[in-house]
Amino acid sequence: MKTLTGRVETARMDMIPTAPPTPTPVPAASYPAQVARTHRFTLGVPRAFTLSGDGRTVLFLRSRGPEDRTGCLWLRDDDGERLLADPLALAAGDVEVPQEELVRRERARERGTGIVAYAADEALRTAVFALDGGLWALDVGEGAAREVPVAGPVVDPRIDPTGRRVAYVADGALHVVDLAGGSGRCLAAPEGEDVTYGLAEHVAAEEMHRPRGHWWAPDGERLLVARVDNAHVQRWWISDQAHPDRAPRQVAYPAAGTPNADVSLHVLALDGSRTEVVWDRVAFEYLTAAGWDRHGPLLGVQSRDQRTLRVLGADPATGRTTVLHEQRDAAWVELIPGTPARTASGSVVHTADAEGTRHLTVGGEPVTPEGLQIREVVGVSGESVLFVASDEPTEEHLWSYDPATGPVRLTREPGVHTGLRAGGTLLLASHTEAGRRFRLRSEQGPERSLSCLAAVPPEPRLTWLRAGEQGIRTALVLPSWYEPGGARLPVLMAPYGGPAMQLVTRARHWWFAEAQWYADEGFAVVIADGRGTPGRGPAWEKTVFGDTLGAPLEDQVTALRAAAGHCPDLDLDRVAIRGWSYGGTLAAIAVLRRPDVFHAAISGAAPSDQRLYDTHWRERFLGLPDENPEGYDRSSPIGEAAALRRPLLLVHGLADDNVVAAHTLRMSAALLAAHRPHQVLPLSSTTHAPSDEVVVEGLLRHQLDFLRQALNIPPRAAV
Repeated sequence: MKTLTGRVETARMDMIPTAPPTPTPVPAASYPAQVARTHRFTLGVPRAFTLSGDGRTVLFLRSRGPEDRTGCLWLRDDDGERLLADPLALAAGDVEVPQEELVRRERARERGTGIVAYAADEALRTAVFALDGGLWALDVGEGAAREVPVAGPVVDPRIDPTGRRVAYVADGALHVVDLAGGSGRCLAAPEGEDVTYGLAEHVAAEEMHRPRGHWWAPDGERLLVARVDNAHVQRWWISDQAHPDRAPRQVAYPAAGTPNADVSLHVLALDGSRTEVVWDRVAFEYLTAAGWDRHGPLLGVQSRDQRTLRVLGADPATGRTTVLHEQRDAAWVELIPGTPARTASGSVVHTADAEGTRHLTVGGEPVTPEGLQIREVVGVSGESVLFVASDEPTEEHLWSYDPATGPVRLTREPGVHTGLRAGGTLLLASHTEAGRRFRLRSEQGPERSLSCLAAVPPEPRLTWLRAGEQGIRTALVLPSWYEPGGARLPVLMAPYGGPAMQLVTRARHWWFAEAQWYADEGFAVVIADGRGTPGRGPAWEKTVFGDTLGAPLEDQVTALRAAAGHCPDLDLDRVAIRGWSYGGTLAAIAVLRRPDVFHAAISGAAPSDQRLYDTHWRERFLGLPDENPEGYDRSSPIGEAAALRRPLLLVHGLADDNVVAAHTLRMSAALLAAHRPHQVLPLSSTTHAPSDEVVVEGLLRHQLDFLRQALNIPPRAAV
């Protein structure tokens, strides 16, 4: 099997067509309401795939349609698609989702309801999932789901590979329950209120691609479990100012330069005995990855300065560890999803940075060519490695490496591709400019598909550009009604621009649809991925080491000028910039440092003072605040507040526990102290990524009104 991330009820195995009618594209004029109702066109998209060992059956999550937020568990086999578990049929009553689960979902940016995650055994006979704090087990063949007795509200249930038992976390303790008889036991209980077992700490879930805290041994007899002690982590309090009757929520948040959680790793046997996995936790305080394969426990650990990463193999009987791989870098060692892993023979699968290329390595040897940038390892089977890589930064393709053939590219169409492989079947998930497509390619029969029920975003009028000597990948979106030589077009720059993500890739993304909406309201929209963004290799990414804003801001100016060179109708006397999170920081610094270029800005959920952001993410680029105060100052717009000469709108969710609202409140205070007029829009009960329909639609329309006023643009007449 391959995985890409009391009472008895019978869930009907409803058959649905394998090729439903193509969803109707959304008219651009109704975009704000539709993007809110569809969760940015993600509802109805298949995800979280599990492929059976013979490749004939796949489990996956999907809601029933483009505006349905309730996730359901589905099966696809030779007979078509079937609904296995519908939360509405498994009415869980009025039980609230536990706070630990809400935190886990926030770290995963999970905005849906119902079944949002599941786990299946190796044979794909049984799947388990949490629903409103309860634990459910599903017989995949029969389609019968039953609720399993548990000790408390369930978080992150994981079935063992043999299908006999389920491990889960309740109130910070790790429990195991036998599916056959329903008997349960607590394997590890917190020794104090600051301790949890089986959960990931904040920085692991938010920054390290490690959302989990417990892993089964292949034989189902032991578990590898993370113990997290937050005793020395500073406490912040997140309150909902719209509801003063509710108590603030306490959050253990390790801001840059402050103590991290103390994370240790333990092998727990079902009889309650335990063995601690031993490594130098002073020199390597970050547990970046963990798992248990046929060779034993495998983990990644990283130094506080993130310049050294070690891959360790552990003896589960003694807890002793052996260094299997070590990687060093003068800036930081990038963590690649899916690594470390091991082949059947025990060779470590990892990556290595060499000048401008991030190579895939097997057994310490690079196996991919120069210029091919490894993005993710998605599976290892035998000696074969399935991975995602880019040789052109606007595309991500699925590749396979085998010692006999070397690296082989499996996808061709420009776009963003990933997948799974088992039993001679390749599950291919593709997102291209034509939309999303999910296919099962088998050596034993015809190609099969999975139905995508999502709404189709409006098709953007896109021009792909390469700006400046650096060839900055840039997308120019023009109004659908635009004709060359007509009215001058004010410009809206809409970057993210930071290390966490790219925007300029060859797929039908929601942000291109959003750009088209702004364009049809009278703008030319420019989106550019400058230095520091992923996909162009380690040298490109690490340009921002020590200064996270200087080069990215220069690149936005370069992209703007390139777009104007391509389309002379762009009005460079009316240029605005908007962004969210890092993009919001970039927008703010743009109007502070370059008011000659940028005439208005919208800064959403922006880290305005880098000393308030978490350890692992901020110290990766800037080091410790006490050792590099100048770098923190250069990368914090708050220190330049007095330079504001242009209209600026600050937006922030008051329930944000990632980039807390204090960033925007302190930025506003600095602007007030400098007598600089600006606007602040607080979003009640909103976290780092707004999802409420009213908030999402209203926020879009408010931003449009702000831009029109700031740039003196009258509303377009209705056509």
